[in-house]
Amino acid sequence: MVDRKKVEQAVRLLLEGIGEDPTREGLVETPDRIARMYEEICGGMDEDAGEHLKKTFTVRNNEMVVEKDITFYSMCEHHMLPFYGKVHIAYIPDGKVVGLSKLARTVEAYARRLQLQEQMTAQIADALMEHLNPKGVMVMAEAEHMCMTMRGVKKPGSKTVSVVTRGAFAEEERLQNMFFQMIRE
Repeated sequence: MVDRKKVEQAVRLLLEGIGEDPTREGLVETPDRIARMYEEICGGMDEDAGEHLKKTFTVRNNEMVVEKDITFYSMCEHHMLPFYGKVHIAYIPDGKVVGLSKLARTVEAYARRLQLQEQMTAQIADALMEHLNPKGVMVMAEAEHMCMTMRGVKKPGSKTVSVVTRGAFAEEERLQNMFFQMIRE
């Protein structure tokens, strides 16, 4: 849970630390605004992603399910700067599926916290494996990291891609190729 008062205190100290006057007209409400923002963008820290995957539906067809281009925004835990992009998810059901919006909600639960892209990708895959018990899962995240584009090396437009495979996707290259083909169409 985000402690708004502590965030507000920290923002005031940060403003002073960079040479600003936190009592200046344009900054007076900034600590409160930033505290509310952190409640929103770090709200996934209190969220159990598995809750979104509890409601399933029985199916006879156990073919690949793909949900692609799920937009996400997250915060790098190293620099506390945003990274954002798309997540693509595939799974092969073993008798049950989850509502498609629940895949996006699972992504959000992990994205809305201080995060590493590689870790987030694995957490999404592992949550699907644990709660849906599918035959396999594949998750791919593509993101632009502000810590690389606006500071440091300053390479705007560069993307980081992370891929995680579990179950049948880890074992069968054919399924991986099918996934890549589907997300590129």
